[in-house]
Amino acid sequence: MEILALLGFIVIVLLAGLRVAQEYERSIVFRLGRFKTIEGPGLYWLIPLVDRQQKVDIRTKTVDLEQQETITKDSVTIQVNAVLWFKITNPEDAIIKVADYNKAVYQFSVTALRNIIGQHTLDEVLREREQINETLQRIVDSVTEPWGIKIEMVEMKDVEIPEGMQRAMAREAEAIREKRARIVKAEAELEASIKLTLGAQQMEGSPIAVELRRMQMLSEIGIDNNTTTIVIVPSDFTNAAKSFTEMVSKKKE
Repeated sequence: MEILALLGFIVIVLLAGLRVAQEYERSIVFRLGRFKTIEGPGLYWLIPLVDRQQKVDIRTKTVDLEQQETITKDSVTIQVNAVLWFKITNPEDAIIKVADYNKAVYQFSVTALRNIIGQHTLDEVLREREQINETLQRIVDSVTEPWGIKIEMVEMKDVEIPEGMQRAMAREAEAIREKRARIVKAEAELEASIKLTLGAQQMEGSPIAVELRRMQMLSEIGIDNNTTTIVIVPSDFTNAAKSFTEMVSKKKE
């Protein structure tokens, strides 16, 4: 009878100490307050009343950094929020070296986000998001690495700009577009003038080319329903009149 009772007690103790950790879990075991080992995944056994465990999830976690009001390097107040992804790479350090790793990662990430925004102008924040994300990831990862935590990625989601600044940026963008349009138009006019000059030089020594150009102008004008009457004077007449005028001028001299 006593043997059966003893066996029953042993079975109860054995069953009471059995634990199971999922594939994505690790169990940090403390024996009489001191770190003993890391168990899991699967089935393992703890000494009842002697061993204590604390489980951690080693899957990648997503942390939504709530919207932060911060000032850029050029003194513009903006609202920024971001998302951070991290995972535990060393369960022992995550439990022993920091009291609440979730809160610690969140608080430091928010502080780092404010600091890095303050080191950039508004234009840089809008244009260089990828570089800022990479810099923020390196900064946070360098601090959390001793805690056994790996920062996998950081992404800024939204950047809210004051309404007055939005109107100013819109006016600036409109002015830039107008400037570009004027430059393109000026370049086109310059190129056209060069082409016209070359064409005039080519036709200068060829009266036939001049006459053909005049006929082409007539055909282009006739495409539309114009009622304007155009009289074309042959170039020979104009040349003869020019020569006669020059001859009269010389005689007067």
